[in-house]
Amino acid sequence: MKALVLQALHQPLSFVPDYPEPEQINNHRIVRLNYAAINRRDIWIQKGQYAHIRVPVILGSDGSGWLDDKPVIINPGFNWGNKESHQGENFSILGMPLNGTFAEQVSVPENNIYPLPNHLSLKEGAALPLAGVTAWRALFTRGRITPKDRVLITGIGGGVAHLVMKFALAVGAQVSVTSSKDEYLERALKQGCYSMANYKEKDWAGVLKSKVNSFDLIVDSAGGAAYTSLVKLLDFGGRLVSYGGTTGVIPALSPQIIFWKQLNLLGSTMGSPKDFEDMLDFVRKHEIVPEIGDTFPLSQGQTAFEQAELGGHRKIVLEI
Repeated sequence: MKALVLQALHQPLSFVPDYPEPEQINNHRIVRLNYAAINRRDIWIQKGQYAHIRVPVILGSDGSGWLDDKPVIINPGFNWGNKESHQGENFSILGMPLNGTFAEQVSVPENNIYPLPNHLSLKEGAALPLAGVTAWRALFTRGRITPKDRVLITGIGGGVAHLVMKFALAVGAQVSVTSSKDEYLERALKQGCYSMANYKEKDWAGVLKSKVNSFDLIVDSAGGAAYTSLVKLLDFGGRLVSYGGTTGVIPALSPQIIFWKQLNLLGSTMGSPKDFEDMLDFVRKHEIVPEIGDTFPLSQGQTAFEQAELGGHRKIVLEI
């Protein structure tokens, strides 16, 4: 079968036209793939910025295709464990260490295969699973969003953040956003957001405070120095959910403001099977569609990676 293979770290992906097909194993089914979407995780693995990397490997956590002549998508989280509160020690994500979706076929546990929502095309469906379940758990399971909440979403240029925004707007919450690019902020306002701030500006937190005063819920993927400002923007009893840490360690975080305002600082990673199923039900009910950017043939996978690395909430998709 045709596959896109990471042969070694810090090397371009290799298009292999005759890679061995996956073997049938117990409780697994083989999905014939039409599309696969690129995530930041794939880029981090290629750069060696991920734990316990094994190469060579077929990357790719997101994919859509066919099983028994029916269109399907894949939940990329395996072996969550028996507690909804957190993943177990055997939890893993499709696309390393197990071969992923950048190929014509992929073998996955049967319980991880779901019907494609009727309102989505196969291409759109390929862009939903990883970002969708991450956004859902951060916003609903951990963040406990309500329609009355004033919500702030940081880094709206990211794919997960963009789905968090769509989910929060669908609930009816008042949504504000940050980004380093004005075009992303303006687009978010046109989609229904209440206010915005460019975090490259010196007083971005002051801009938000002047418009909203404080937030009930903040969903963040960056951490770093800005995190302290986010904590200050929370209302009493507010929740701050972190699902990423792209800007690194949080400096100068004072415990006084945390205990005095009785804040909830929460972590969130991917999601359980229940999170995935609840996310799909919500997506179907509100007919939410991930936004697709450029599409590349599998043979141009490295070019697609270079495009995806430039960022943006529109998913880069491989056509298989």
